Amino acid sequence: MSAPLLAADDANESNAPSSAQSAPSNEVTAQVIPAPTRVTAGQGTFTVTERTPIVAASGEPDRIARYFADLLARTRALQLQVQAAKAGAPRAGRIELQVDPSITADSPESYTLDISPIGVLIRARDARGLFYGAITLWSLVTAAPADERSAVLTSMRITDAPRFVWRGFMLDSARHFQPPAFIEQMLDWMALHKLNTFHWHLSDDQGWRVEIKKYPRLTEVGAWRVPAGAGPAADIDPKTGKPRLYGGYYSQEQVRDIVRYAAARFITVVPEIEMPGHAQATLAAYPERGTDGVAPPVSSDWGVHNYLYNVDDATFGFLEDVLTEIMTLFPGEYIHVAGDEAVKDRWRATPAVQERMRALGVANEAALQGYFTHRMAQFLNAHGRKLIGWDEILEGDLPASATVMSWRGTAGAIEASKAGHDVVMAPAPTLYLDYLQSDLPDEPPGRPSYVTLHDVYAFNPLPKEIPGDAARHVLGAQINAWTEHMRTPERVEHAAFPRMAAIAEVVWTAPSTDTWQSFVARLPAQFARYQKLGIHYADSAFAVKLTGNVEHVELSNQVGAGEIRYTIDGGEPTRKSKLYASPLAFKGGRTVTAATFIDGQRVSAPRARTFDHTSALRRTDEELKSCANKLVLRLEDDAPISGPRAVFNVDILDPCWIWEKADLARVRGIAANVGQVPFNFQVGAAVKQIQLVPPQTPAGELEVRQDSCDGPRIAVLPLAPAAANPAVTALPRAAISREAPADAGPHDLCLRFTTRAVDPIWTLESVQLFE
Repeated sequence: MSAPLLAADDANESNAPSSAQSAPSNEVTAQVIPAPTRVTAGQGTFTVTERTPIVAASGEPDRIARYFADLLARTRALQLQVQAAKAGAPRAGRIELQVDPSITADSPESYTLDISPIGVLIRARDARGLFYGAITLWSLVTAAPADERSAVLTSMRITDAPRFVWRGFMLDSARHFQPPAFIEQMLDWMALHKLNTFHWHLSDDQGWRVEIKKYPRLTEVGAWRVPAGAGPAADIDPKTGKPRLYGGYYSQEQVRDIVRYAAARFITVVPEIEMPGHAQATLAAYPERGTDGVAPPVSSDWGVHNYLYNVDDATFGFLEDVLTEIMTLFPGEYIHVAGDEAVKDRWRATPAVQERMRALGVANEAALQGYFTHRMAQFLNAHGRKLIGWDEILEGDLPASATVMSWRGTAGAIEASKAGHDVVMAPAPTLYLDYLQSDLPDEPPGRPSYVTLHDVYAFNPLPKEIPGDAARHVLGAQINAWTEHMRTPERVEHAAFPRMAAIAEVVWTAPSTDTWQSFVARLPAQFARYQKLGIHYADSAFAVKLTGNVEHVELSNQVGAGEIRYTIDGGEPTRKSKLYASPLAFKGGRTVTAATFIDGQRVSAPRARTFDHTSALRRTDEELKSCANKLVLRLEDDAPISGPRAVFNVDILDPCWIWEKADLARVRGIAANVGQVPFNFQVGAAVKQIQLVPPQTPAGELEVRQDSCDGPRIAVLPLAPAAANPAVTALPRAAISREAPADAGPHDLCLRFTTRAVDPIWTLESVQLFE
């Protein structure tokens, strides 16, 4: 399941508190994310050194103490020793972790953290609370100014508890397989944000990722595909003589290890097995479980496919067998069965399915899916589990025990909560990480409809449409990493961080205790932790955007915070570089390099741009406008197989670009760098609406028209040099015709490819004008 290729954005109620609300008063706790519920300032300080022992009783307190000690050693170079708690031992000068079941608290995840001149004490009635108290202490130690072998902590008492019980992160491992070691890293990083639910998307049209002993072909066949495009098609495996397969799966032993790893960090793993739709990888392995018995390939396309499971008893038996093994691997309460985007065409067209509907007394195909979901819920309930699915499951006869995950905005959650169902908020686009974080040219592939850090932080899991009596059904919220455009683990990290920090605060901290400005101020310390942990996080919120021309250069960042400092000599900015205060102007060309600083710490990588006469006549695909803006995606090239690949902004339903207000008065020529990407998108009837411009030559051309896409053609760049190259090609310079009017002043340029087919999609990387 993923955000639909053809969908409009949904607005969400804001969770951002008003400026009148106060942030935690203590300057040290101002570095903790998520912000604690309540902080009471004390007197004095306590210094943590390598001589400071960590004292804990045996069992869970000892294990948590050792986790805390290891975390400090990796991120602060403080090597603390863990000691067994002894009755009557002096309590001064130590960090003590206590579980006390007699403590009265509403949440088993609550804790108190006391720092005084004599030491540190973390207390909780449950090991979960103790663990989160240790995470807060780690945040304080890594934020406190100190040398590497000590940390001075201000005296305080923190009383803390989460706002919601479901604080989640979803990872799609079906579209791109991630190694088990990376899954464990993500679990570690989730825990440091006090997230407690890992929703693991393990099956889809593009891959089946978990070993099922009874049905080995699920992984032998369903876990592998040939990626789309000419590049992968030409990557021949010498062992088979066929295109190299791409994919992977998790053995049951690996799954058990990951589940244990998560449990040690108080994270529950919720597996998702798609049904009745998104079943193409399954049917590639077991075609008899589909409607026509014909095996499709494991898909290399993105979008909504139309393969569905059959509804005969043999197929239900197959799915129950699969879920039986899934339940042995995942001991948590919930099993996610998806239920989304089940296109009913094949059910409508299959006589056996129609006969089955009549036998069941089912009125239509939507009701048939309701029967399907209800039957799976009964099976899970009989085994002591609960069904959870995307909000489409509301369209049928949903059992009262089922939980709804709302992704099509918040409407599903509103409806479900009023009907008495528990709900989890996961709405697109706000909590979907495949939406890009900025319009900067160095953003990775994804959806160029931006979901910024502030968008995530401002999300309210309790919209006003949910009345007070129904609000108790809102379990919480999660962010979702759909990985169609995240081919590598590093891209998952870039998409998730620091937006994970924003959702962590939304679901942990009551909205009255913090403000957006305070959150931004705490991010530099969080970025420093990310660097210590080796997280490839995005600095998009602070990255400097450079716009303008030689006569007027503007520097800005997304959050409007910090100091922007810059150089014009090619060097990297430092905290002593020139402070940007107003637009810049130059005589002649300059390369401006800029970065954002907060309290002297650089919080964004330097970005550079050259402003001169030549650059004024150049545009990249990010700087060009889409002609129709039907479905613009930021897509990665399919070649080369190894090494860096180009990334293109392209409207897949209308690959056409506008260069606005180009000055053609003295321009005599044009050149372009072009590429081609596969059209591997399931967009339904929309594919028939794509208008193709007939080519004049076998390979086609890039046409340049003046003022509009119906205006006079002023240049033609033949595509023959690029036809056999799946990577980027520099097309030779072409003359601009003077037959068309080219009077002084700006003209829009329309750039569109001629072609006979939608596949591949020709793309623009950059365009250069010449005088």
